Amino acid sequence: MSETPDNAVRTYIGTQRDAFLGDLAEWLRIPSVSAQPEHAADVRRSADWLATKLKETGFPTVEVWPTDGLPAVFAHWQCEDPEAPTVLVYGHHDVQPAALADGWHTEPFAPEIIDGKLYARGAADDKGQVFFHTLGVRAHLAATGRSTPAVHLKMLIEGEEESGSEHFRALVEEHAERLAADVVIVSDTGMWSAETPTVCTGMRGLAECEITLHGPDEDLHSGSFGGAVPNPATEVARLVAALHDEDGRVAVPGFYDGVRELTDRERELFAQLPFDETAWLRTAKSRALRGESGRTTLERLWARPTAEVNGIAGGYQGPGGKTIIPSSATVKLSFRLVDGQEPEHIARVVTDWVATRLPEGIRHRTTFHPGTRPCLAPLDHPALRSLARAMGRAFGKEILFTREGGSGPAADLQDVLGAPVLFLGISVPSDAWHAPNEKVELDLLFKGVEAGAHLWSDLAENWPRAH
Repeated sequence: MSETPDNAVRTYIGTQRDAFLGDLAEWLRIPSVSAQPEHAADVRRSADWLATKLKETGFPTVEVWPTDGLPAVFAHWQCEDPEAPTVLVYGHHDVQPAALADGWHTEPFAPEIIDGKLYARGAADDKGQVFFHTLGVRAHLAATGRSTPAVHLKMLIEGEEESGSEHFRALVEEHAERLAADVVIVSDTGMWSAETPTVCTGMRGLAECEITLHGPDEDLHSGSFGGAVPNPATEVARLVAALHDEDGRVAVPGFYDGVRELTDRERELFAQLPFDETAWLRTAKSRALRGESGRTTLERLWARPTAEVNGIAGGYQGPGGKTIIPSSATVKLSFRLVDGQEPEHIARVVTDWVATRLPEGIRHRTTFHPGTRPCLAPLDHPALRSLARAMGRAFGKEILFTREGGSGPAADLQDVLGAPVLFLGISVPSDAWHAPNEKVELDLLFKGVEAGAHLWSDLAENWPRAH
C-alpha cells in the first residue's frame, strides 16, 4: 500500500532531519547583526550562504540583491502550470545583537540543542523560520513526485529588518515587476502557543513622531522669570495629558477616521482563543489593565489604534535641584494603526492638533518618521483557507486565528505589489525573540516544514482559475 501524502511528507522530512539541522546550525553561527556596523560583512556572508543553499534546494534563479545598506536574497522557481498562483515568501536573515554577558546560558552564535530546543540568536527570529521553507519545498516535491513546485514560488529575504528596514521599500519598488505575486506569505511571526496553533491574519501599522517645543532662547532662573513666561516642559506635559480622554480614546480630532469596527465573525474568532488576562498581566509585568473603555484586551492589542508616549525630556535631569525654566522640551509618540488608517493622515491630524494646543511664545516642530500601513487579510480569502488547512494537516488539530499588535515591513509588500499578506510561523512566546536565550522548539520547527510542504499543493488545487 502506498503512503498517504501526509505520511510521505513526514517520511521525507525524517530522512533529512539531521542534515537540515546541521545546515541551520551553520547559518546560525554567522553573526549577521545588521544594527552593528562591525557585522556588515557578516550580514553579506549570511546572504551569500543563503543564496548557495537556495540553489542547492533547487531554485533555478537565485540572486543577492544589493541595497544602499545591506543585501537581500531573491529566489524564483517557476511552476509548469501557467495558471498556478504566484506566491512570495518573505523573511529576514539579519538578527538582533547578542552577547553571553547579556544573560545567555549558551554562546548566542554557537547553536546548541538542549531538551529538544535549539538555542541561538536567530533560531526563531528569523533564520529558523526562513530555512524551514527549503526543506518544506523539497518534501512537497518528494511527496508529489513533481519536478517543480505546484505554485510559482518566490522568496525575498531581507538583511535589514532588525535595524528598521531602511532600504526595503525602495528595494521592493525597484524590483516590483519581478516580485509580482498573488499572495505574500510572511514567516517572521508566531503562534498563540504550542497547544493552540494559530494563523495570524494581520498586523497594525505604525506612525512615530517627535515633538520639540522651544520657549526662551536659553534656560531662565525660575525665581526671576517663573510664572511670567511660558514653560516648554509644562506645555509638553499638557500635550501628553490631553492625548487621551477619560475613556482612554485618543483625543486628536480625526484620529479615528476610517477605522473599521470588528465584525461579529471577527469577535467570535477572538473569543475562541484561550486568553487568560491574569497570566497575560504577569507576562506584561504589570498590575492592572488599562485602555480604551468598552473594549476587550485582545481588541485593544489587535484591532484598535493606540497612542503611546515613548519618552519625555526637558529641563534639568541631574542629581539635586536646579531651579530653571528650560528653553526646550521634547516628547516622542508612537501610534499603532488599524485597517482603514493611513500614516500620512495621522501625521497631518497630529501636527494640526499640536499647533492648536500651544500658547503664544512657544515655538514647536513636529517631525514624523516614515510610517507603516496596517495589513489585514480577508477571512474568506482562498489563500488564508489554504494556509489554515496546511497548518491543520501538520498539527492534526483545528487552527485558530490571531492578529499581531506590532508592525513590520511586510506591509510594504502589500502596498507596492497589491497582494494580500498572510502569516505562516511556528514560533511561540517563550522563544525569547530579541532577548537572551532565544530558541526554537524542534518539534514545532518541523511542523512548520510540514505546513510549508502541504501549502503549495493546497494553494494550487484550490486557487480560483479563469474560465
